[in-house]
Amino acid sequence: MNEALGVLETIGLTPAMAALDAMEKTAPIRVVQSELNDAPGVVIKIAGKVEAVEAAVAAGYRVAEQMGGQPIRDVIARPDAVAWQAIHSPREFNPLIQQDAVFFAQYEAVNAQSQNKGSPAMQKGSIALGFIETQGFTAVFEAIDTACKAANVEVVGKEKLGGGYVTIVIQGDLAAVTAAVEAGRQKVEGLGKLIAAHVLARPSPAVLALLPKAI
Repeated sequence: MNEALGVLETIGLTPAMAALDAMEKTAPIRVVQSELNDAPGVVIKIAGKVEAVEAAVAAGYRVAEQMGGQPIRDVIARPDAVAWQAIHSPREFNPLIQQDAVFFAQYEAVNAQSQNKGSPAMQKGSIALGFIETQGFTAVFEAIDTACKAANVEVVGKEKLGGGYVTIVIQGDLAAVTAAVEAGRQKVEGLGKLIAAHVLARPSPAVLALLPKAI
């Protein structure tokens, strides 16, 4: 690999996606992959010129830190070819959480989604993403039900990270997603622990390409 490798590791999916959004909007980088562990941690791997990767990782770190994601960052200039065999992970299914643990950007799926003119997001000409992340299923189920009743949004997918962390992602126009996330956030108390309730306006292509699978 002739490019520099940037690594940003967070606790929770929401800080990781918000950090990736900031990274791609800061400098010209490409996403290599994301990977989950059972901590529940998420690592985002990016590549590009050293200066671009350093700037992107710094921006992502600031965002993740502000969100309480306890980020760790590193930039490796031209990773060793032998070491790359361990750094770059193949597809992996985690039987503990019954889902994939390694994700690759699927830009084809993003392009296909953009053709869906009937979706709430496309009707407004732009898209926003909402993340509701909790520790505990009961809390996130109540939160997403409330969110979907509060505004015209779509559920994009659900991700389990281990450690009881569950994230549900919604999409729609910015006003609807903001209202939905706020309504859902208020329902978590007493049912579980709120990890994050966050809205991304005009998310970057990489974030859209790495979203959890549709339910």
